[in-house]
Amino acid sequence: MIQKILPNFNIAQICESGQCFRMQQIAADTYSVIAGDRYLEIRQQGQQVFFECSKQEFEEFWKQYFDLDTDYGALISGIDPEDAYLVQAAAQGEGIRILKQDLWEMIISFLISQQNNIVRIRRCIQNICEKYGEKKLTADGTVYYAFPTPQVLAQATEEELFACNLGYRSKYVLRTAQDAAEGRINIEEIQNLPYAQAREELLKLYGVGVKVADCICLFGLHRLEAFPIDTHIRQALDAHYAQGFPFERYEGLQGAIQQYIFYADLLKNKK
Repeated sequence: MIQKILPNFNIAQICESGQCFRMQQIAADTYSVIAGDRYLEIRQQGQQVFFECSKQEFEEFWKQYFDLDTDYGALISGIDPEDAYLVQAAAQGEGIRILKQDLWEMIISFLISQQNNIVRIRRCIQNICEKYGEKKLTADGTVYYAFPTPQVLAQATEEELFACNLGYRSKYVLRTAQDAAEGRINIEEIQNLPYAQAREELLKLYGVGVKVADCICLFGLHRLEAFPIDTHIRQALDAHYAQGFPFERYEGLQGAIQQYIFYADLLKNKK
């Protein structure tokens, strides 16, 4: 077990922020996380965070995954103090971090996310992982499933994916898996592209529009220039920034700002 004191880290807020669909609460203060083919249990009490993994795994994977080397406190401090709405939004979501997730997993996850809610997205992804992902076992006997590879997912049929509750998104997922498995999509090349070029390449994928491309850039490539705009974000921008959002002030950090706005809107809608 690794214990860390982490300011600006809240696993509950991260779980509900709409960027990760294989994270869930399993006890009062404990969450499980599946990333690719890895499994982690994480417990938090205030700023004390306990990672159930070896020091080597923490240093080699989870530290980067949770973006622990970034000073989110400094980011929040840079918000315009006269922007009362954004100051409040950041205060509400001050524990959110932009996760460094696997690009392939994010491409499929956000194809599935279209016209969908978080609960259903999680269920769809769980379904395809259990059907097509490799079965794994932790040291204490917990069973979980790795995210399916393009090669395995490409062998599915559209009807099988439809049965996993993907609906019309089944054709997007199948075509994308086939394109990746057969080399028409080069995941490694996209990973090395700057934001604008990566976005352009992602927009070529079947079923990927502007919002989905930006989500993939932000959560699968950690390109913080990306600012995905969905219905919730559009409503917030219209309500609070009639003269336009000051993107230039937050150059290179837009994605983190977007998450504060998105999370604040989620909280508002839960009231």
